[in-house]
Amino acid sequence: MQIWNATLSYETRGRGHTLDITPDLERTIASWGVRDGNGICFVPGSTAALTTIEFEPGVVRDLAEALERAAPSGAPYHHDRAWGDGNGYAHVRAALVGPSLSFLVRGGRLVRGTWQQFVLCDFDNRPRTRRIEVQVVGTPGQTEP
Repeated sequence: MQIWNATLSYETRGRGHTLDITPDLERTIASWGVRDGNGICFVPGSTAALTTIEFEPGVVRDLAEALERAAPSGAPYHHDRAWGDGNGYAHVRAALVGPSLSFLVRGGRLVRGTWQQFVLCDFDNRPRTRRIEVQVVGTPGQTEP
């Protein structure tokens, strides 16, 4: 068994900005030479989240609209009253979606559905630099003699 670690970094616009991180995750896994393993992605911070969706404009908008219904940006939040930063809704949305994703690597490839992409959602009310911590525990591929 071996452990691989990486940090992926993204500039986001906030306010629900959703980015497809699948290509970066696949490139990272391929560069490590992992044959089979279990992995996790984690976004530090309390106003961003990770999930999987079909990354196309309709679903991205549907997710944003569903989260607006669940945690409206214009509603009063105790957090905003305490801190005055106006991002209480972002904290609630991030808590609903969650900060991490687990995944499998099989045969050197990220296991996912045909239309399933891994996405970063930044709910904060301002642009941010977000980092995603990636870790895989598994077996390396065959090396040439």
